[in-house]
Amino acid sequence: MTSVRLLSALTALHVALTALLLSSAALAQQAAPVEQPQPVTPLAWAYGINTVSLPPQQWKTEPYQVPGSTAAFTFPRDRFSPPDWHPDAHPPMPAVVAAGRQPDVWACGYCHLPNGQGRPENSSLAGLPATYIVQQMADWRAGLRASSEPNMTPPGLMAQVGEHASEEEVEQAAAYFAALTPKQWIRVVETSSVPETVVQGWMSIAKLGGKQEDLGQRIIEMPEDLLRTELRDDASGFVAYVPVGSVAAGKALADGSKTTACAACHGAGLRGLGPVPRLAGRSPSYIARQLWDMKTGKRHGLWSPLMVPVVAPLSVDDIVNLAAYSASLAP
Repeated sequence: MTSVRLLSALTALHVALTALLLSSAALAQQAAPVEQPQPVTPLAWAYGINTVSLPPQQWKTEPYQVPGSTAAFTFPRDRFSPPDWHPDAHPPMPAVVAAGRQPDVWACGYCHLPNGQGRPENSSLAGLPATYIVQQMADWRAGLRASSEPNMTPPGLMAQVGEHASEEEVEQAAAYFAALTPKQWIRVVETSSVPETVVQGWMSIAKLGGKQEDLGQRIIEMPEDLLRTELRDDASGFVAYVPVGSVAAGKALADGSKTTACAACHGAGLRGLGPVPRLAGRSPSYIARQLWDMKTGKRHGLWSPLMVPVVAPLSVDDIVNLAAYSASLAP
């Protein structure tokens, strides 16, 4: 009888230890960093490939508020209910911008923000010609815009929206964003060192406990205030750390030192000309991606062939310098 009890106790102990080990292994696996895809472009900093897997954002239950707004919103919010912190700062949003159309047409204001200024992983639309926006949506729908970085997620999401948005929705969104006045959204700082960063949520953020590191020949674009950016506050912009001397070097390139002068098509101050889009004051990450995608033949479309001979002679360093210069200009 004693042997039976001893065997039973040992069996129970074995089961308990096994459960504990399995539980510990599961927790360890959950806590372990997920291996991230390796970027295939030499401009990895521009493409926003997540380098870490962080725990889900822990939102408080009470409504959030941001400076300069009387609005209050609870989080998380889905892609069909972006917060509009400053409704008096822009015209009334059409339905496709404010709420989208479920399940495939996300609210334009979720990614590009109600003021159209956007974030590093997407495009600033404020003040762009409506005809240009409509054409780009047609290019997305036709599969003519693709990324040189297959691991970048937002272009695939944009292609999905382009495929499902109706012509009327595209025209309404284009008219809305074209009517907005772009503002200074990115503070450009020339420096040789930057805060150590990781990429999460498709943008660079300061690494917890990180130190300073060499910037090298790249651009690090990050939120001025991470929480406000995560709250999608369209009154909180970004800072772009660029190499020392890159703005002047980019100006020389833009003036035609190596290729066609940018102002020939993009207008004085690179603020746009007719249906040709503005470059001034836009995200340097976005500009660098577009130049590289055109250079590698991944971006096509009605007007893309005009850019092929322009980008052909550009090196990676040239693209960094042009992106820094264009971002430094007043929009």
